Amino acid sequence: MAHNHTHSHAETTKLTEVNRAFLIGIVLNLLFVLVQVVVGFNINSLSLLSDAGHNFLDVAGLALSLLAFKLNKVKSNERYTYGYRKSSILISLLNAVVLLISIGAIGYEAILRFKYPEPLPGKTIALIALLGIFINGISAFLFFKDKEKDINIKSAFLHLLSDALVSGGLVVGGLVIYFTNWFWIDPLLSLVICLVIIVSTWNLLSESLRLSLDGVPKGINLDDIKSKILKINDIKDFHHIHIWAISTNENALTAHIVVREGIDLKTIETLKHKVKHELEHFNIQHATLEIEAETEICDSENC
Repeated sequence: MAHNHTHSHAETTKLTEVNRAFLIGIVLNLLFVLVQVVVGFNINSLSLLSDAGHNFLDVAGLALSLLAFKLNKVKSNERYTYGYRKSSILISLLNAVVLLISIGAIGYEAILRFKYPEPLPGKTIALIALLGIFINGISAFLFFKDKEKDINIKSAFLHLLSDALVSGGLVVGGLVIYFTNWFWIDPLLSLVICLVIIVSTWNLLSESLRLSLDGVPKGINLDDIKSKILKINDIKDFHHIHIWAISTNENALTAHIVVREGIDLKTIETLKHKVKHELEHFNIQHATLEIEAETEICDSENC
């Protein structure tokens, strides 16, 4: 009982920490967007206004990720037997798409600026961008340690990291513009930053798309699982295996287990317990197992 209490307390603490991280990230970045908009209009800087639009999309992405995290904790009911856990996967997919769209908008703006460069107050742009690095750096750090545990937390981390990279590019561009008046540096850096972000975001997009299509989650190898289960005594075969993600941090499996002929019910229950225990080591928390006797095996493909 003490172990369960400790585990429950740890989960509550983790939920509180993540909620706090999302709320701090949303507030800080929303304030930064307001600063960018005010300064951008005052100095007539289209680059700052474009980046403000990009940051606002990221604030929306953080809000969606927070919503997904909360929905993931909603209890199941008669109509949604898994609760709303799948929504976390769908929202992570939406976040990846939104991030790529925002990158496309930045790239398009950069190409236009190559054609029609405009004089820009480089010093002001560099100072505002430096503030962006500070805000986004702090926000990203809040999600760093948990970014590999949940795809929505990873999504939030990538959003904030991409903002910090964009701000870094704007700082360099602003300083170069200030000292040289080479206005074409700004769009060049924007395109380089876009390429870097696309590489990191593509992995998030492919993973969330695979999970939304009930593909095998990243890091789970079906052959390794089968090999491990077949090493358990009295298990003759392990087939008809299906693995999918219930949410961004919970996975499920259904499979048929063939046991030796003449095995008793008590031993079967013990085997099922062993199998489920082994599956937990593969990050599979929910398993539905159908037992077959060895004599039931046949050569038919549909057996």
